[in-house]
Amino acid sequence: MDFPCPFAIYVVVFLFVDTVCNKRNICRDNSGGYSFRGNRALMKTASLSDKGKRRQLNQDVVYSSELPVGNLPNLFMIADGMGGHKAGDYASRYAVDTICREAEQSAERNPERILQSAINKANTGIFELSNENRDLEGMGTTVVVATIYGNCLKVGNVGDSRLYIVNGKNIRQITTDHSLVEEMIKMGGLDRESARTHPNKNIITRAVGVTYAVLADFYEVELQKGDIILLCSDGLSNMLEDEEIRMIVNAQRDIMEKAEALVRVANLNGGRDNISLILIEPDI
Repeated sequence: MDFPCPFAIYVVVFLFVDTVCNKRNICRDNSGGYSFRGNRALMKTASLSDKGKRRQLNQDVVYSSELPVGNLPNLFMIADGMGGHKAGDYASRYAVDTICREAEQSAERNPERILQSAINKANTGIFELSNENRDLEGMGTTVVVATIYGNCLKVGNVGDSRLYIVNGKNIRQITTDHSLVEEMIKMGGLDRESARTHPNKNIITRAVGVTYAVLADFYEVELQKGDIILLCSDGLSNMLEDEEIRMIVNAQRDIMEKAEALVRVANLNGGRDNISLILIEPDI
C-alpha cells in the first residue's frame, strides 16, 4: 500500500475541518449587514440579515445549519422579534436558541414532532419570562423553520415570516401568514393587492411567547429539480412583490448574489423593517 505524502494528508485534514466549520451558521446583525454562505455540502445556502433603513436595531435572528441538529438532517430558521426596545431582540434570540437546543437533545425521529415540541418549549419560556420581568413584558416572536430530508421539505411557521419556493417562472408561498389581513382575505373582506398597503397589515394573530400555548402550522413539500427555497422575515416580503422576488432570484447565478440582490432591492423600496432571509438550493 502506498501512503500519501505528508502534504497530501495536511490538505485532506484542512479541507475536512474547513468543511465542518462552514456548514453551521448563525447570522444576525445589529448595525448593518452580516452574512454567511455555506456551499460545502451538496446543497448550497446563503443567509443575510440587515437592519433596514428605518430601524435602529435588528430584532431578527437567522439560523442556518447544513449539518445535522440532533435527529434532524439540517435546520434553517428565522425569528422576527416584537416588543419593546429590548424585548423583541430577547424573544427572537431565546426562541432560536431554545429550538436549536431542544432539537439537538430530542430522541424523537419525526421532524414535525421534534419541531413542534421545540417551539412549545420556546413559547413557554418566553411567556413565563414576559410575565416575570417588566422589561420583557409583551414580547414575542415569529418563527419559520424548515428541514430537508431527501427530496422532502418540512416547514413550520408561527406568525408572518414566510417560506417560498421559486422555480423558473413560478413562485409559491408555502406558509400562510397568521395575520389580521390574512384573516380578512379569507373572510372575503379584503383582496391581496389591498392587503399590501392596509394600515393593519403588521398585526399578527399568532406568535411564539404571547400566549400560554401556541400551535405551529406545518407543511410538507415534495421538492422538484430546480427548486430554490426562500425563508424570509416580513421586512423582505413587505418590500417586494412575489413576482419581484422571483425575477431577482432568477436573474443572479450565484446564490449569495441572489441574497444580496433581494436585500438591496428591499432597501431601495424603503427598507422599513429588518430584512432577513435564507436561500437554499437543495441537491435534487
